[in-house]
Formats: sequence, C-alpha cells, structure tokens
Amino acid sequence: MSKLIEKIYEILEQKEKRMIEIRRFLHENPEVSFKEENTAKFIEDFYKGKDCVVKTNIGIASGITVDIQGGSPGKTVALRADFDALPIEEETGLEFSSKNKGVMHACGHDAHTAYLLVLAETLIEVKESLEGNVRIIHQPAEEAPPGGAESMVEAGVLDGVDYVLGIHVMSTMPLGSVQYRPNAIQTGRANFKVTIKGKGGHGSMPHLANDAIVAGSYFVTSLQTIISRRISPFDNAVLTVGSFDGKGAANIIKESVTLEGDVRIMSEEAREIVEKEFKNISNGIEKMFNVECDVNYLNDYPVLVNDYDLTMKVKKALETSKAKEIKEVVECDPQTPSEDFAYYAKEKPSCFFYVGAHREGTPMYPHHNPKFYIDEDALLICAKSMASSLIECLKGEK
Repeated sequence: MSKLIEKIYEILEQKEKRMIEIRRFLHENPEVSFKEENTAKFIEDFYKGKDCVVKTNIGIASGITVDIQGGSPGKTVALRADFDALPIEEETGLEFSSKNKGVMHACGHDAHTAYLLVLAETLIEVKESLEGNVRIIHQPAEEAPPGGAESMVEAGVLDGVDYVLGIHVMSTMPLGSVQYRPNAIQTGRANFKVTIKGKGGHGSMPHLANDAIVAGSYFVTSLQTIISRRISPFDNAVLTVGSFDGKGAANIIKESVTLEGDVRIMSEEAREIVEKEFKNISNGIEKMFNVECDVNYLNDYPVLVNDYDLTMKVKKALETSKAKEIKEVVECDPQTPSEDFAYYAKEKPSCFFYVGAHREGTPMYPHHNPKFYIDEDALLICAKSMASSLIECLKGEK
C-alpha cells in the first residue's frame, strides 16, 4: 500500500464522524428529482474556500462538478454521486428521519453524497501528491426519467475525462463486502402507456358494443409472449404491466382502458426486439378487436455496461487496498434495477460497483422501501474503496 493511500485512509478515518453527520443532515432534508435546490446549495457551500474549481447548474437540473488538479501529469478520473431522494413517506423511526413529508432518501443517495464530499475534501488536501486530475460529479435526478446524467454529459462534464467511477451502497449486500462485475451489470429501461378505445354499451347487449376490457386483457397476455417467444433464452428481459385502469360499473361495457408498464432489458438488441414486437402486437389487437390503440412507448436509461479492463483495474485496487473494513471483494450477479450512470458508461470507460450496507443480525429492507436502512459504517468503506480505485486509475501519463 502506497504512502499516499495510507495518508488518505488516515484522513478519512479522522473524518468519518463528519461524514456520518453530513449523511444524517441530508437524510433529514431530502428533495425529489429535479427539485434539489437546497441540496445543491449545501453541496456548493461545502466547497467554498477550498482549492478547487466548482461549476454549478449543469444540465437540466442542479448538477455540480468540482475539478481537483493534481501535482503531476496523469489520467483524469471522474467520480460520480447522485443526490436526489424519492416520493416515499419514511417509516424507519430514525432520530434523523425525513423532515419533508412524503419524501425520503430510500436508496442511499444521501450516503453517496456524504462520502464523496469528504473524499473530495481529502483529495484537495493531498492534491500535490496526486498523479493526475480528479473531477467530482454531483448529479441530481437519478431516480426520475429523463434523469440528470444525460443532460450533464451533453453539457460536457466528461470532456477531458479518461475514466468514470461510481459506487452504490446496497442494503441487500453484507457490510464489509465490495462487489463488482465486468460488462453488462444493470438493466436498461423503457416504459409505456397504452389507451385502448372501443365502443361502450350495456352489459346485456355486448353485440352492440366493442369491449375495451376484453381487448386489453388479450393485449396483456399477448405481451408476455415477447419475453417467452422472442427473446433468446441466453438474453434477459422483463415486461410488466403495472396498471390496468378499467374501473367501471358492473353492467356497463367499458369504452376505453389505459395500461401502463415497465420494460427492463440486459442488451440493446433485446431493447429493439421488445419495442418492435410490442408495437406489432398493438397493431394486431387493433385489427382483431376493431379498437384503437394509442401507444406511448418511451425508451430511457441504457444498459449499464462496465468496461472490462477498467473493472479489472478496480478489482485489483480493491483486493490490494488493505482497508481493514473491507472483508471481501467478490464478483456479483447482474442487478435488475436501472441506473442512469449508464449514460457516462456509454461515453467513457467506466466502472460502477457496490458496497454492502447490511449488518448481520439486523432487519433487511430493499431499496425504495419506506423502512430502507443502511449501516453507516458503509460510508467509510465507500470512501476508502473509491480512493483506492481512483489512485490505481490515475496511474500513467495521458
């Protein structure tokens, strides 16, 4: 372990309490996607008086970048953390529970921001010893499409960047476990809304009407054949109809129904197949039942693909880090949620990895649950894991 990493670890350990205090403040004051004005102001104020270059209001929301220039030539590595919360009423009972009704940090973005703020501050303090440059990306609006990442990329936050690194804390992975995976690691996503319009009528005279519920029911079952009969068994995709709005009276044949749902895919090839077949089926339902299908099908987050070579570099850094808090470094399975970090990975070699935050013997709640909880010891693990990965990736002249 290099003297620089030892020094960074030592500073981070001294600042662990502050890291937790920041996380708790953010947890108490969550803001949903595209409305993170106070959070962005808190982040901006954190860097005041520090030897770095700060840019604000980047992209369609309140994105922030912080440039830290090292003392000698090397790569430029971007570190990204998101800072939005979710429209969920918190039920954790924590003494630092959300003060904003109906809004909660139920995915760990408060932890991401807290660890990265303190790590960035530490890197500024040792910047003359850095072999290369660091760009900190504080990103809003990860949770809600179109997301904050795409517009930040379009605004040029990756200009001059060689690699991008990101971490997600995981309430479903054990504390002390750091997990990675090369290649495709998180799903891409699409969503849809379909209104099927028939002809309403009396329940006793169906021959004079055109039942949208019947057409909609066939549509729902037919959609599942896309996954079972059009996607290769060696690929993965999920199609969910999460809402079927056909409520009415028992003796009235519905004139229209609205369906809404979600698509997840693990390859861009599967994305094309699902969309094509979805529209083919809607066209067939129109002809079969003499109805109109108003289809709004929207692709958003890409498949998140980790660069293989960079991921192996991160794996090496984690395995040789000698951070006492890291108990294991293991390859994980692909993760089913989508993540707009994928937009960075489309443009630059990137690695997104995971830090476990569940302490054995305590209740486990998944992300986006009103009782979502992470063990705060994970924050220091995040900071040390990212620091080790960063120093390894900075090596070598550009």
